[in-house]
Amino acid sequence: MRLACRIVRSGNAVAAFTLGLASGAAVLCHARVAAAQDAFSVTSPELAPGKAIGRELLFNESDCKGGNRSPQLSWRGAPAQTRSFAVTIFDPDAPGRGWWHWAVAGIPPTVTRLPANASASGALRKIGAVEARNDWDTDGYGGPCPPPGKPHRYIVTVYALNSDDLRLRQGTPALMFDHEIRATAIASAQLTFTVGR
Repeated sequence: MRLACRIVRSGNAVAAFTLGLASGAAVLCHARVAAAQDAFSVTSPELAPGKAIGRELLFNESDCKGGNRSPQLSWRGAPAQTRSFAVTIFDPDAPGRGWWHWAVAGIPPTVTRLPANASASGALRKIGAVEARNDWDTDGYGGPCPPPGKPHRYIVTVYALNSDDLRLRQGTPALMFDHEIRATAIASAQLTFTVGR
């Protein structure tokens, strides 16, 4: 008899369905579900698929009237050899080379969650992290504010790094942060959300 195990992922939920009857089928599915759950991943209750983001996350200058508050993020499943984390938010749909909205490095390996508004609240400084100068020309988080028309994608990436000292200083341009982060990254997890006006 043919045996198959199908894993279905919906957000954070993972379900396994065993098709057919054979000894060890449940064990086979259980192992695959565990592997899926242990993968490096990032989530945010504010950036869930199909959910419109709140105005509090949008930029608060130009012609956008938001709260410019960085989102709450959580991650899990990073490699055991991780020595620090970094987080970036990038808009690949902006003209030219894209648009950097946030880059943070120096997050300790014991930290697996950033609270909402970590950028402006001082929470990042308390844990020794540093933030880049974004493409709005401000240090820290600069929220989405796409031009009217086609919605833009925003890619949130959490990097697991094999170094805890990238020698980056607060206010260094995000593009330089990205270069140093990628040079020491051993794994990454992403989620994408869209914003249109």
